[in-house]
Amino acid sequence: MSSKKQFETEAIRTQVERSQFLEHSSPMYLTSSFVFEDAEDMRASFAEEKERNIYSRYSNPNSSEFIEKVCKMEGAESGFAFASGMAAVFGTFAALLESGDHIVSAKSVFGSTHTLFTQFFPKWNITTSYFDCNDLDAVEDLISEKTKVIYAESPTNPGVDVLDLERLGHIAKKYNLIFIVDNCFASPYLQQPIKFGADLVIHSGTKLMDGQGRVLAGITVGNYDLVDKIYRFSRITGPTLSPFNAWVLSKSLETLAIRVDRHCDNALQLATYLEQHPKVEWVKYPFLKSHPNYEIAKKQMKLGGCVVAFEVKGGLEAGKKFFDEIEMLSLSANLGDSRSIVTHPASTTHSKLTEEERRSVGISDGMIRVSVGLEHIDDIIADVEQALL
Repeated sequence: MSSKKQFETEAIRTQVERSQFLEHSSPMYLTSSFVFEDAEDMRASFAEEKERNIYSRYSNPNSSEFIEKVCKMEGAESGFAFASGMAAVFGTFAALLESGDHIVSAKSVFGSTHTLFTQFFPKWNITTSYFDCNDLDAVEDLISEKTKVIYAESPTNPGVDVLDLERLGHIAKKYNLIFIVDNCFASPYLQQPIKFGADLVIHSGTKLMDGQGRVLAGITVGNYDLVDKIYRFSRITGPTLSPFNAWVLSKSLETLAIRVDRHCDNALQLATYLEQHPKVEWVKYPFLKSHPNYEIAKKQMKLGGCVVAFEVKGGLEAGKKFFDEIEMLSLSANLGDSRSIVTHPASTTHSKLTEEERRSVGISDGMIRVSVGLEHIDDIIADVEQALL
């Protein structure tokens, strides 16, 4: 049998070695440290003359299994797992950037990432310039001799804009820059940015990877040399994923494909319904033909993802009424959960941005983000419909 297996098979059959008990499912290794055979074994391990687990802040069999699965899914050489998605974002940039470096980033990024770029990195003399997601012609104009990274999310949070990753990859290669993509909204099942030129791919494992709102996690995978720098920074600073959460995520990945198929089918049906609703101003979903970058989405993604963005006619007050009338869907700031979730980005996930900053990335006061879950689509639509009355 070929060593290269299909996505769904790798997700299920990649696991740590069985112990003497020959367990079918991977065991949990809830230990902070590991023992050594003798003095020479301990010396050689710390000198990195052999690969082995030393301390769970460095590595752990459960974390290693989770990383290996994501690397296979993304086509990456190496990876490191973090305690949260934002720990992955911060740890990745902090490991690779130095004082005086410059980031060129898409405007539409997660609110906490934007805050990191605008409020914290400037303290260390790291600056950021933003480009509009729909104006990639402007990217090269922002690049200077200090630029080190091009960064993007696709689809974006929360407006589900789609960026041409292949084009950004060509620009990064032309100027010898590190191209980093947050692939959280797509998951490795729907999109593999490395195929389009990304050097590193970041995920919040809290979202679709877990899929059931249980644990926090993050992961960065990609080029071996870059990941090695991230690993060495992170083993000292300590944002490591816990073994238990790694075990949960590794089990979750076994059902990622089948779950995301259902998410996407439900999301497309909801988006299609909303597009025809008289009380809806506009709808954005990557696999709707009305999406501005529909063709790019079809090229890059297997399906459209779980997130639908729309605006109710009547502005902020109509949006508030919608949230107050929702019965089954959860009011929460998470996404990628088995439970459908509605969020008001302007007052929650992106509330730290100014009104001008929000509008510049398409976040209106009345925008609603729906993370479409795994409930029956008839029940999801029925709840949205009664809230729109």
